[in-house]
Amino acid sequence: MQKKKIFLSSPTMHGEERKFVEEAFDTNWVAPLGPNVNAFEKEMEEYTGCGYAAALSAGTAAIHLALRLIGIQPGDVVFSSDLTFSATCNPICYEKGTPVFIDAEEDTWNMDPKALEKAFEKYPGAKAVICAHLYGTPAKIDEIRAICDAHHVPLIEDAAESLSSTFRGKMTGTFGDYGIFSFNGNKIITTSGGGMLVSRDGEAIEKARFLSTQARDKARHYQHSQIGFNYRMSNVVAGIGRGQLLHLEEHKKKKQEIYRQYKEAFADIPAIAMNPLNPDGDANNWLSCMTIAPESGVTPNMAMDALEAENIESRPIWKPMHLQPVFADADFITLQENGSVGERIFEKGFCLPSDIKNTPEDMELIINTIRNLF
Repeated sequence: MQKKKIFLSSPTMHGEERKFVEEAFDTNWVAPLGPNVNAFEKEMEEYTGCGYAAALSAGTAAIHLALRLIGIQPGDVVFSSDLTFSATCNPICYEKGTPVFIDAEEDTWNMDPKALEKAFEKYPGAKAVICAHLYGTPAKIDEIRAICDAHHVPLIEDAAESLSSTFRGKMTGTFGDYGIFSFNGNKIITTSGGGMLVSRDGEAIEKARFLSTQARDKARHYQHSQIGFNYRMSNVVAGIGRGQLLHLEEHKKKKQEIYRQYKEAFADIPAIAMNPLNPDGDANNWLSCMTIAPESGVTPNMAMDALEAENIESRPIWKPMHLQPVFADADFITLQENGSVGERIFEKGFCLPSDIKNTPEDMELIINTIRNLF
């Protein structure tokens, strides 16, 4: 008999999504733009306090447009989080910039402000910083913002994983000159695929909308004075986002409860540590992660294999960018003499199933499967 599939983090639909999507069909607004797009942007502006928002096809597109708006030129150095998904830094290469990766710190697994300072000493002419909030945990974003300000360099916050997380009461994604969110299928809310660029600079967001719709000039005929992109969100998927946004806080509470369950369940196993949280923040716990002490004899692969045997999905920690073959020639800034913080986290950590539809029985199976290894 096929065992029930327990997912890492799958979409959770409610009902309001269908209403907004049906409205798009009923009014024939199935084109790339329409009332749902406008409303979704407005509702995100109100929820996050970001200022202005442009709904786009992906979070990656949002980072790309942020770099384009900043004016990154070929060869310009852009600092990026190292322990992250490649979408954080790939757009640097779209603009032919030079990525330089900044190591993580143990406290939150996010960009180390001290390593960022070291990077500015080596590259005083750097043009931008992209800082990701890993797995929904806020970075030390006040320190990173202060460093960027001191060097007069714009900050892009990659809040793809951290929508609804706060740092000292303020939403992640709203500290930078630009912030980005993702609504990919596995995120805390989804539009099936999509993203958003936010900023307090209204003119910049208007330009982002222009660039995201092929940079068509205001002329009766089709005229283009600069290169644009096909990056705008469709009215149909924006409807899904509007319905999902109504349940964001509910999703966040369930994610946080999953993290607490894991933390309590493994508290008596010294070899296990849950991913650390920023004490000055309120994380959405998008994915709960753990590390396993190497001396325990249990490896992350052993744990993931045991879960897989029960038809339970898990995932390795992101492989640091400086270890990726495609970035073999990129510089990497760390304070460590041997290896790096990000490498150690990658080697001993993995992501636990964090689906908010997990039943008590699902959680018990996950927890017991891992406990039986020790």
